[in-house]
Amino acid sequence: MRDQTRDKVTAPRVRAAKGGPKLKMITAYDAPSARIADAAGADIVLVGDSLANVVLGRETTLTVTMNDMVHHTRAVSGTGPAALVVGDMPWLSYHVSVEETVRNAGRFVQEGGAESVKLEGGRKRLPMIQAVLDAEIPVMGHLGLTPQSVNAMGGYRVQGKHLEAARGLIADARALDAAGVFSIVLEGVPDLLAELITKEVSAPTIGIGAGAHVDGQVLVFHDLLGLGDGHVAKFVRQYANLTEVATAAVERWFHDVETGEFPSEEETYHMPEEVAKALLSDDSMVET
Repeated sequence: MRDQTRDKVTAPRVRAAKGGPKLKMITAYDAPSARIADAAGADIVLVGDSLANVVLGRETTLTVTMNDMVHHTRAVSGTGPAALVVGDMPWLSYHVSVEETVRNAGRFVQEGGAESVKLEGGRKRLPMIQAVLDAEIPVMGHLGLTPQSVNAMGGYRVQGKHLEAARGLIADARALDAAGVFSIVLEGVPDLLAELITKEVSAPTIGIGAGAHVDGQVLVFHDLLGLGDGHVAKFVRQYANLTEVATAAVERWFHDVETGEFPSEEETYHMPEEVAKALLSDDSMVET
């Protein structure tokens, strides 16, 4: 459970952090990673739909389901972190109707234990966002390179590099801010655009591949610890390579198994001597 010396982070507290110390958000998918993130001082833990790529080994985020997301959100929230838990609404969970959107957002809270949800998209998602907010569920926005739009975008490409696209993202950010989102993720956009949006909105911005002039940063747990599949995005800084560490550890264990060095006497359970003698003298144990 969470460190009681830390105050619980809430959505209103995140929104009030605009212009203050940089917000620290990390994407995690299970209890061990959530505990590590919270112990390190995360403000926000996002249970991202990147679960599809990072944990389930899929090409895109488009195949992850509500059941997948709720399951993993429950694992994270069950650790009782001081960090705010955000559930990432997967593709088609908020695209069909307002009613279905609210129902799915409610599942994140009721079944997953999330304290807020994240939706991708700008002005065209406003009816969905407003309905979720009206249901008293805090919403985090997400603009720029939105992975659920990978097919429409023609791949994972930096967004807002051209004038009209940049103006459109600024208008999207203003609209999300006016609707009442408590923060906005800016992914894969030029640093100047991210800086301009950050100055334009009252909600804090959290960047990933958006430069330094934002109100906070987010990276995926597995990326910054070197637990990925080998590809490292330009915006990722690896602070460890746990794949190498873990592989070496497993190789050492395999070696010890092969040589008989594992298990040792200290790693082995023994019967009381009198029980062992009685068992060995049992007629049923004598070969005929």
